[in-house]
Order: sequence, then structure tokens, then C-alpha cells
Amino acid sequence: MMLKVGLVLLLCWSFTCSEPQAIKQRSASETLDLGYVPSGVYETVAYYEPGAIGILFHMVHGFLHVVQPNPFPRELITKIAQENFRATEPDIKKALQYEMGFMVCAVLGALFVLLMPLAGLCFCVCRCCDNCGGEMHQRQRKNADCKRTFLASGLFATSLVVTAGVVCAYSANQNLTNQLKGVRRLVNSNMRDLQTFVNQTPLQIDYLTSQYFTVKNKVISDLGNIGPLLGGKIQEQLGKKALPALDATLRMTSAIRETKQALENVSVSIDVLKEGSSRLQVNLSRARSGLEDTLSDPACSVRETAPVCGSIRDSLHQLNIDADFSKLPDVSAQLAKVDDVLETDLSSIVQKGYSSFNKTPALVEEQTRNVVKGVESHLDSIGTKITGMTKKFPMQAILANFTMFINHVHSSIEDFYPQMDQTDFYRWVCCISLCCVVVLILAFNFLGLLCGICGHDKHASPTTRGCISNTGGNLIMAGVGFTFIFSWVLMAVVASSFVVGGNVEKLVCEPFGTKELFKVVDTPYLVNAAWRNFIPGFLYNNPDVDLTAENLYSNCKENRGLYSALHLENMFNITALVDSSMYAKDISVNFEDVKVDLTSEVLLEDEGKQNLISFTQTGIGDIKFQLYLAELNKTVTAVDLLKFANELDALTDQLPRSTLESGLRQHARNLRHIHNQQVVPLKQDLSTLRQSIHFLEKTSTDLSNKVTNVLGAIEEAQYLISNNATYIINQEVEKYMRSLIGYFESYTEWVMTSLTLEVGGCKPLSNVVDTAEIVACSLVVDSMNAFWFGLGWAALFLIPNVVFSVRLAKFYRRMDTEDVYDDSSVSGTWHFTL
Repeated sequence: MMLKVGLVLLLCWSFTCSEPQAIKQRSASETLDLGYVPSGVYETVAYYEPGAIGILFHMVHGFLHVVQPNPFPRELITKIAQENFRATEPDIKKALQYEMGFMVCAVLGALFVLLMPLAGLCFCVCRCCDNCGGEMHQRQRKNADCKRTFLASGLFATSLVVTAGVVCAYSANQNLTNQLKGVRRLVNSNMRDLQTFVNQTPLQIDYLTSQYFTVKNKVISDLGNIGPLLGGKIQEQLGKKALPALDATLRMTSAIRETKQALENVSVSIDVLKEGSSRLQVNLSRARSGLEDTLSDPACSVRETAPVCGSIRDSLHQLNIDADFSKLPDVSAQLAKVDDVLETDLSSIVQKGYSSFNKTPALVEEQTRNVVKGVESHLDSIGTKITGMTKKFPMQAILANFTMFINHVHSSIEDFYPQMDQTDFYRWVCCISLCCVVVLILAFNFLGLLCGICGHDKHASPTTRGCISNTGGNLIMAGVGFTFIFSWVLMAVVASSFVVGGNVEKLVCEPFGTKELFKVVDTPYLVNAAWRNFIPGFLYNNPDVDLTAENLYSNCKENRGLYSALHLENMFNITALVDSSMYAKDISVNFEDVKVDLTSEVLLEDEGKQNLISFTQTGIGDIKFQLYLAELNKTVTAVDLLKFANELDALTDQLPRSTLESGLRQHARNLRHIHNQQVVPLKQDLSTLRQSIHFLEKTSTDLSNKVTNVLGAIEEAQYLISNNATYIINQEVEKYMRSLIGYFESYTEWVMTSLTLEVGGCKPLSNVVDTAEIVACSLVVDSMNAFWFGLGWAALFLIPNVVFSVRLAKFYRRMDTEDVYDDSSVSGTWHFTL
């Protein structure tokens, strides 16, 4: 009943959660954060730790393994079950072979039950006839003390063993009573977990359905930003050709302005160099004439100074200019043409191209308004469908019925508790009574030993033993009597409990732990000859579904969702019911009408193109750069004036102080002044001219092809935008559409994963099974087996206990006759004395 109600509940929320499943791959870089499904906290811990008594349980399990070492007879049980429990003779033989250990022990127990009272009766009659130790006469032996000590030790040891057995039996009995008191807490915990399962499932369903609106809002957000998202991608792809072309045009604009600057530098530098070189030539001529006049001094005719003056006179021809800048042609014509080109603001035209290209996202957004509205309308219809599905099923009524079922089961269990407590009380009293019987026998043994040992007088003869010693012997014999009276009862209880408890342990509890029991239940065609698997046959009328009790238990043990644990896809296949391609198709239909027209985008106007062509016609390529370079490679003066002045000072140092010497030093200072005031500025102008000429030469080199390449790149990019952008647009529209569908795919995958792992986690169901196993096996069967094990242990050791008791009693009881030893007798004969 509970399973069917749970199944209906699952079907309800499975259908509500069956939202569109998207195509297999999503291209969106951003992932959805759908959060975590709210999960209930289950408090049941289906685990039992027996504590110290677990050692006794392990001993019992070891004993049962010795008695029954055969493996679990799964094939035999399934065969008998499939034949409607009509066992054949071979099956009976196999069963008897499996039960051989139990049968042998049961037969021994039955012999004990039958023979023990008979042996006690015979023993009693025999003693009444003064046999079997009934004769109150004890023959004296030299080893009497040693024999008495041995028998007392044996009785004490066997009594201790019997005591250990009865303690184990009592512990097992008390453990069962104590543990049953906690069963109510464990059952209540399971019921609360089932209630939590029922209450939490609707919240999980609501969360799953509510997260659709997270997907919807994300899609609407992307549709609201279709310009940057879709248009930006289209712009990015087209920009791979358009932007380099515009950048090249913009660089060409900078080249035109730099060309004008270079031409202006050339024009100004030529004028400055021509004027400066003329003034320099005049000053150098004056300096040369002044030196010639100074060297005409009579002092230069003296033999000591003549060589110096001659050397200076020979170097005067170096005081002259080297480069002739008057030969350099004028560039005013080229400069005028470049000025005409710059009258058109090409940079502004290129910026218009950039602005036009950057309007791509806005154009895409404007031209896809109808598509956005269509997709948004489709999203609203999906939301309406989800709401309709949620309201279609009477979930509250199903949950109410399931809650009522749980409450009814819980109430029935609560009503059973008083009966269980009463039954356990009667069981506890019966078991305690059996333990008390053994304790009574032990009491006689220990009291008898105490009295016998304490009252024994080694100097007293058997007929003169004291009252305490005699009482000890009587108590020991009383223990023997009670042993014969009650031991067979103990063994009867032990044998019957052993057969039942041992078989339950070996055939139910142990195979449950090894999952062999599940394999029996999952045997094909076991329950119904037409059903391969009975669970799916019962639930779905499809016995071929791979759903077994073991898989169901294992999945619930891992707290997987009931949808996955019960393989509900075979009854209610969400994937088949909600075809993701259908939703993808609906969205694709909206995007089929996307027509993005970018013909209004103009990268470079005709005026800008003509301006570039005009730049190639400015004539900068006609400048005679070789003539410029030939003069620019020359120096301003034929000799370095600083070096010449330094050399002049060095030669002057060889002259004595005189008018000649002071005149020459003045001329050296004059040359340095000319260098600083005229040569240095001319060198700077010469450097500026050299740089400008090199720039003009570089710019003019293949200028026509450069401009042609720029215009070609502009034309190619413009053609791509105006006439051949359809492929790129369609490609980016497809990617954008897939990103939207990818949100649905993420949502659907998240729903399926949540259904499999989180929603309706069936841990409470496996906890119910584990709780039943704990109560039945770990509490009841183990405790019962430990009880008969301890009681049987005690009963078996009562046999040697009787032997030691009967033999020992004569050493403590007062005898009627005794043997007298005559020392005068040579042969050492004994005489009886009354």
C-alpha cells in the first residue's frame, strides 16, 4: 500500500518537473546557478552496535558455522519455491544434507531429554538399593585426601563453567529486554523520517518548477541584450576584416599629416642652410685672411718660428665649407599639393566609418525586435504549461492519503507495544526461571563445597564426621537431584530454540547481510512464472525491466531519488514525454525570420577614397632624394673647426710670447666662436633635413601600391558587410540560438540529476528494512541464540558436574560404617566396625 501511494506521488511530481530538454551541446559561456534542491534531514541511524555482548554473539555465530558450514542453499530454495514448495526426493536429500549439522545436534539434544530423566530414575533406584554410592560405607584409602581434593576441584571447575553459561544466558535474556525498550524510539524515528519524506517532496517539486523561471529570466535577459550579445559577435567576426582596413586608412591619414610636416621641414631647412652656409663662407674667408695677415709678421721669418708659421700657412686652405646647399631643389610644389589633400579631413571621414561599423549591435537589436517578442511569448506559454501541469494532479490529496497511511501504520504499531511488552515480560520470566533452576543447582554445589571444605576434619573417621561436613555432602547430593529433575527441561528448551534460532540465523539473517537473500527474491520467474522480475511486473506490468529488490535496496541505501531507484522512466519516461527537440524547434522557428541588413554601414566615403588617391599624386615620389642625400652626406665645413683651433693652439704653444703668439691665439678663439655660433646650428638643421628626407623617401616608396592596398582592403571589407555577411550572420545567430536553448538543456539536465539523486531520496525506505533486520536479527535472533547457547553450555556441563558431585559427596557425608585398620596384623587386614 505504501509503495503504491509513493509511486503515485512520484508520478505526480515527475510530470510537473518534465520541462524542455535542450540539444546536446550549449555554447553559452555563462552557466546557470540553479542552487541546491532543499533536502530533508533524516534522523534514523539504522546501525546497531551490541557492545560487550557482541563477543558472545560472535561465539554463537562461530558455533553455528561449525554446526552448519555449508553455503547458503540459494539454488535449492529457489527451485523449491518455483515448484510451489513441492519438493522432490533429490531436493529433500539436499535439504537434509544441508540440515545435517542441526539434525545431529537436535538428535543429541533429544537423547539428552529422553535419557537424562531415565538415568536419574535408575540412579535413584540404584541408590535406594545401596548401590551407585548409596551404601553409607566408605573404604579407607591412602590417597583419599588427594582424591577428595581432585573431586572438589573438578566440581568447582565444572560449576564455574556452568556459572559462565548461565551468566551468558542471563545477559542475553536481559539484553533482549533492554534493547526492546529502544525499539519504540527506533520505530518512531523511522516514522518521522517517512513523514519528512512526504512533507519534503512537495517542497522539492516546487523548487524544481520554480527554477524554470530562473531560466526564463536568464533567457529574457539575454534577449534584452541581443544587441551586445548577438550584434557584438557579428561585429567581432566582421571586424576581422573591417577594423584592419579602417586602421590602415587611419594610419594613412597620419602619414599624410607627417608628410606635410616633413615637406615643411625640408623647405625651411633648405632656406636656413643656404643662408647659414653663405654667412659661414664669409666668416671663414675673413678668418683665413686674418690668419694670413698675422702670419706675415716678421717674426715668422726667424729661424725658430718659421716652421710653425709654415705649417699653419699650409693648413689655411681647409678653412672652407664642404656642402653646397644651393644645389638642393625646392619642394614647395609638393608641399602645396599635400596642403590641397589635407583640405579634406580624412581623419573625420575614417571616424565616421568607425562609428558606422560600431552601430552593428544597434542595427541587430532594431531588426530582431519581432524575434525577441516571439521567443518571449513562447517562454510565457511554457510557463503556463508548467503551471497547468502542476494544477492538473491532485497532489495534496495524494499526500494526505499517504500521510494518513503512515499515521495508521504508526498507530497500529503503538497499539502493539503493550502486547509486545507483556509478551516480553512473560518471556523474560520464563527465561529467568530457567536460569534460576541452574542457579539453584549451582547454589547447592557451592554451598556444599563451602560446608564440606570448612567442616572437614582430617582426623575424624567417616562415621564421626561433623554436622557441617555432612550438610555439605547432602547439599551436593541435592544439587544432583535437582540436576536430574530439571536438566532435561533445560535441554528441551535449548534444543527447540537452537533449531529455530539457528536456522533463522543461517537462512535469513546471515544471507541478508551477504545479500544472498536478495538474490533469492530476485530470482527470475520465482513469484510468477510469467514474470522475470516481480517488482516491475507488479508496478509496471513489465517484468522485463531490470529492477530488482537488491538494486532498489542499494539505491535507497545511497539515498538516491525514488525516480531512479524504482526506474520510473519505464512507466513515466520524462525524456520521451517532453522532447527537447520540440522546444529547440519552436525557438529555431523564431530565429528563421532573422534578417540582419548591414548595407547602411559605410566604412569609407568616396571623398575619403579620392583623398587617398590625391595623396599619391602629390609628387613626393619625384623629389630627387639622391641629390639631397649626396649633399647631406657631406659636412658643413671641410675641417672640424674645433679640431683646427686646438691644433692652432698646440702650434702656438711652440712660439715665444710675442705679438704673433697672441694674434694666433685670438684667431683660435675666433674659430671656436664661429663653430659654436654658426656650425652647430647648421648641423642641427642638417640633421632635421636628413630625417625629413629619409621619411619622405620611405613614404614615397611604392606609395601608389600602398594606397591601392588600403583601398582594396576597404572595398573587400565593405563588400563583405554589404553583400556577403549572410553566412557570418547566420552562423552567429545559430550560436546565439544554441546558447538560449542551452539554458533549457542545463535546466533539464539539472532536473534529471535532481530527480535521480536528490528529489524524493528514499533513504527512509531502506532504513525501514534495516530497522526490521536490526530488530529481528540483531536484537531477537542473536539474543535468543545467545540464550540457548549459554543455557545449553550450562546443561551440558551439568553431566560432569553430577559425576563429580556423586563421587565427592561420600567424602563429606557421615557414614554408617567404616573400615578399621589393625596394625598388629602382618598382612594389614581391615575390619568392619558398626
